[in-house]
Amino acid sequence: MNRDDSHQHKARKRFGQNFLVDHHVINKIIAAIAPKPEQNIIEIGPGHGAITEPILAKCPSLKAVELDRDLIPLLTEKLAGYPDFQIHQGDALKIDFSQFYQAGRAMRIIGNLPYNISTPLIFHLLGFSPQIEDMHFMLQKEVVDRLAASPGDKNYGRLSVMVQYYSSVQPLFSVPSTAFRPVPKVESAIVRLLPYSQPPHPANDLELLTRLVSASFQQRRKTMRNTLKYMLDATQLEQLDIDISLRPQNLSVVDFVHLSNQIGALQ
Repeated sequence: MNRDDSHQHKARKRFGQNFLVDHHVINKIIAAIAPKPEQNIIEIGPGHGAITEPILAKCPSLKAVELDRDLIPLLTEKLAGYPDFQIHQGDALKIDFSQFYQAGRAMRIIGNLPYNISTPLIFHLLGFSPQIEDMHFMLQKEVVDRLAASPGDKNYGRLSVMVQYYSSVQPLFSVPSTAFRPVPKVESAIVRLLPYSQPPHPANDLELLTRLVSASFQQRRKTMRNTLKYMLDATQLEQLDIDISLRPQNLSVVDFVHLSNQIGALQ
């Protein structure tokens, strides 16, 4: 990003905008993504183009999704030297990303995601898992810790289980708040998500798994027996081959899938 750009456009709080300005961090992110010329890369929220421009230099057909209409003319002018660059104005939470898929060219999705939409947006994108090769996101560090958490970890919860059901989670590195303008109050981190073409432990009923995980972590201090008593009667509870005196944070993704499949068979 050219530092002068920040004078042309003020960061908007309602869009959760914090623009990346640290060139050392930018170079680390580009190295992690490792863009190639013929890849199908989509950037969510290009902002002032801090990541966009160096990626375009390696992948001239990059596409971007930007919500803020005022940024589009700035980006169009700044990146006029890349005729294959496309900007789609719209809300990433509502966009059908399958429109960007091309046969033989799975999507690679990148973005600096605002905290207020990061979780719903990740779930929205995981709905397109079979068409996505990988995703690289800058997120609040606390969110990355939750995405990557293991059973027993205080950060382990619904987000950990459901994202790890769909994908491998690889935290890459932290980004200090001083790398942004305006400077946010939180630390950020880069994470790589590698969606599975097929989940390694498939749920027979995905809706049931989602409901089970959500209900379990709403009462994370209580045992699984407390959650399951609303789903199964006393006789059915006895037929489960999992220790229901455990708390939800002690169950792995595989445990939740296995439990959900058993519940489905008993109901």
